Amino acid sequence: MRAPTTDRGRLLLVLVAVAAVGAFTATVPLLRDWFDLRVYHGAVDTWVHHGGRLYDYRVPGTVYGFTYPPFAAVAMLPMALFDLRTAITVGLLLNLAALAVVVRLLTGRAWRRHGWYGCALGACALALFEPLRDTFSFGQVNLLLLALVLVDAWLLATGRERRAGVGIGLAAAVKLTPALFIGLLLVARRWRAAAVATVVALAATGFAAVVAPDASRFYWTDALWDTTRVGRLDYVSNQSLQGILARLGEPGRAVWAVAVVLTLGVWAVRGRRAVVAGDWAAAFALTGLTACLVSPITWVHHLVWLLPSFAVLVRTGHLRVAGALYAVLCTSVVWLWFDDASGIDGFLGSNTYTWITLGLLLWLPVGQPRAARPIRDRRATAIDPAPSPAAPRMAQVSSQPGPSSCAATAAATGTASGPGRGLARSASSEPTGSTRPAAPNPQSSSRRASS
Repeated sequence: MRAPTTDRGRLLLVLVAVAAVGAFTATVPLLRDWFDLRVYHGAVDTWVHHGGRLYDYRVPGTVYGFTYPPFAAVAMLPMALFDLRTAITVGLLLNLAALAVVVRLLTGRAWRRHGWYGCALGACALALFEPLRDTFSFGQVNLLLLALVLVDAWLLATGRERRAGVGIGLAAAVKLTPALFIGLLLVARRWRAAAVATVVALAATGFAAVVAPDASRFYWTDALWDTTRVGRLDYVSNQSLQGILARLGEPGRAVWAVAVVLTLGVWAVRGRRAVVAGDWAAAFALTGLTACLVSPITWVHHLVWLLPSFAVLVRTGHLRVAGALYAVLCTSVVWLWFDDASGIDGFLGSNTYTWITLGLLLWLPVGQPRAARPIRDRRATAIDPAPSPAAPRMAQVSSQPGPSSCAATAAATGTASGPGRGLARSASSEPTGSTRPAAPNPQSSSRRASS
């Protein structure tokens, strides 16, 4: 089908897309009623105003409470000033702002050339993406952490390495799995940025220990190791390597540890190759994929860390692959096996998102062939400095928007050319629990599901 060429035709297509997205959202996934944000607000409110202990709080009617490191609670202390409704509004606005930052960092300036039409189709595509839907509906913090990490990716790719590391350090202090990005800095031999990220993470954790010594002691000695606080490993929303093994009935840690070591080995090799090629976009994308795989629990909404991978696919010209995989991640397909993940169909279907993540880790293009690199725009600006051999800059993609690539429009990342190297660039989380107590049948997508 050809894309409309008139404004009237484009407006009609956008209205149809908006109606389709609205109908899909109203019928397929159920909104999660801000469950995780209710956990944050209830825990902080009880801690500040009622003298309760942070990790003793439970959402009424459930066994689930606060599971993040103490610094996350300290960062959320302003919630104690608001009622729940105001906290939900503020959380929604923060997520929208974080999404705008993520899209801007992944697309560079390319979004401007697509105009209102491309941006509208891109917004529709993002609204369909299940991890994003759940992040907004739960009131989760994934987008904020992704934005922090991608800011550091942008700093590294644009030659501002002296300022890099703060975002990664803060993200690692709020949740645990973003600490893998410090590992990327070490693999890339960016010692200064790795040191900054480590110091920031330790300083934030130390600050939380001063503010909340009892909570910090309990978390690091008890709560961190108590998996029953997090949720069931075999719950279908857990799209990690551990989730696959749990659904297979393999409770032992040895097999999981081997799988994690192998995955980290693949990541280290491919991540280093990306850095050597000057492809920070692929390096950060690979790290996000790996964090989702090796985390003991990766709920569906954690998979917003896959967005940089789709940007890399679009940048390297794999639009059909990006569109197909993105479409699968919009379907909520894994919930078809929420009640029974046995058999070959259960093994393949209930782990669909994990297979996509693993496939991207193994296959994601790293670097661009020299012939595929576009000629760089030589006009310099104050905010778009010329690349240096050590840290080339981020640039735009030239793909055009259309109905078949609306997901690509929102997730494209830039490339640039330079002397003698590949120059494409750009870019977890302590797991949390499901929103309801364990029951004979795990909840489906038509019920609340936390992460």
